[in-house]
Amino acid sequence: MLDAFSLLFEWQNLLFLFIGTALGIVVGAIPGLTASMLIALTLPLTFHMDPVSAVTLLIGEYVGGISGGLITAILLRMPGTPASIVTTFDGYPMARQGLAERALALGIMASVVGGIISWGFLAGMSPTLARFALQFGPWEYFTLVLMALVMLAVLSQGSMIKGLLAAALGMAFALPGIDSSIGQARLTFGSSALLAGFGLLPVLIGAFAISQILRDAATPRQEARLDMPTSKLPIYARDMRYAPKLLRGSVIGTWIGLLPGIGANIAALVSYSTEKQLSSEPEKFGTGHEPGVVAAESANNASIGGALIPLITMGIPGSVTEAILIGALTIHNLQPGPLLFQNAPEIAYGIIAAYLVANVLMLMLMWGAVRYIARIVQLPRSGLMAVILVFCVTGSYAINSSFTDVWVMIAFGVVGLGLEYCRVPLGPFVIGFVLSPIAEEQLRAALMMSDGNLLEIFGRPYALVFLVLAVATVAWPAIAVRLGARARADKAEDPS
Repeated sequence: MLDAFSLLFEWQNLLFLFIGTALGIVVGAIPGLTASMLIALTLPLTFHMDPVSAVTLLIGEYVGGISGGLITAILLRMPGTPASIVTTFDGYPMARQGLAERALALGIMASVVGGIISWGFLAGMSPTLARFALQFGPWEYFTLVLMALVMLAVLSQGSMIKGLLAAALGMAFALPGIDSSIGQARLTFGSSALLAGFGLLPVLIGAFAISQILRDAATPRQEARLDMPTSKLPIYARDMRYAPKLLRGSVIGTWIGLLPGIGANIAALVSYSTEKQLSSEPEKFGTGHEPGVVAAESANNASIGGALIPLITMGIPGSVTEAILIGALTIHNLQPGPLLFQNAPEIAYGIIAAYLVANVLMLMLMWGAVRYIARIVQLPRSGLMAVILVFCVTGSYAINSSFTDVWVMIAFGVVGLGLEYCRVPLGPFVIGFVLSPIAEEQLRAALMMSDGNLLEIFGRPYALVFLVLAVATVAWPAIAVRLGARARADKAEDPS
């Protein structure tokens, strides 16, 4: 870990971390633009970078992107990112009461504390979990990926059926190309352009950036007026009374971040609800109550550290952003998982170190420049989207110097727009696309080792646990509905 910090503090790595964090805050403050979109756009730029520099840039963007959303959530009731939706519940009423600076100060403080506490879990748990994961074989990895896909699909926004459909569709789009097991082309329909399959970066850029540009073009928005904060951000010694709330929100955010598909917005909502239930003044929540801002912002930032744990220890992304980070590691010939700590410890521990330093840089940047960053929302949105479109086309073309990737990007932009209009979540679709090759590779390896005997999975305890959890995740909604109906029927029969 000390070596990772010394490597991180080399001037070029620290510079990229600073740039990434600053870019993340700016993009996170713009409603409609997310950390996922920013990382997808800058991923092509990391091709020729040193792996450590590339990782620090992307981790900085991730931390800054989640944190920056609180600015417009508080000032405009327009969360820059979905993770800041809950912050609007009390942050915006505080701003309406003339306490915008106080709300921003509490939000920034809670974000930093949440990030630092979750870093403790990340640094303490990751090496241990990685050593544990070394005991896994192909069956364990296949069922683990299956469980992650199912949980993500079931727990994502919208219906379970649509989530599962999105994951299956993402897996289907990962099938065209050369079958690595037998070396034959499949689902290419005679097109030589499809022999390499659909590239990860054009798919990601199309699904997020292009679909957002198309959506904005179809539904133009009115520019909102922003009342800028003008005075110094206030923080006081008496705010130490919020320490238990900060700790509680950070722990909740970290552990929810560990679960695939839950996300920072759900972490913030659970933390907010918990704080409201424990409060002696629950009626004040939603009216500009300071503990509401603290609970939401501590949890959504802490969820980043929690989500990075399964990413670097098992190679399992918990959200779309982690899926893109897997792509970043893959293009540098690095495989996230337990062997990452052995084969590339400077990357594994570098991610952990970069996450901590990014939170410190985020504090410095937001505390000193939040007034100026907030002015970004006053830029004409049409011009902003035009610049993003140029970056999208340039980035996709630069991957293989091929216009085929540009057309793939545009096609997946249309696919992403269509899915969102049908209220089918994009998260399961993209993660299904990313995890499908891993699942297929591990399943084939497992079947080869067992001579095609599927029943061997029942002799592998860990694999069986993951499989049972996947089945239970799918079955639980139906079971809950039936139990609820039975409880209502029993209550109707027993009027007393």
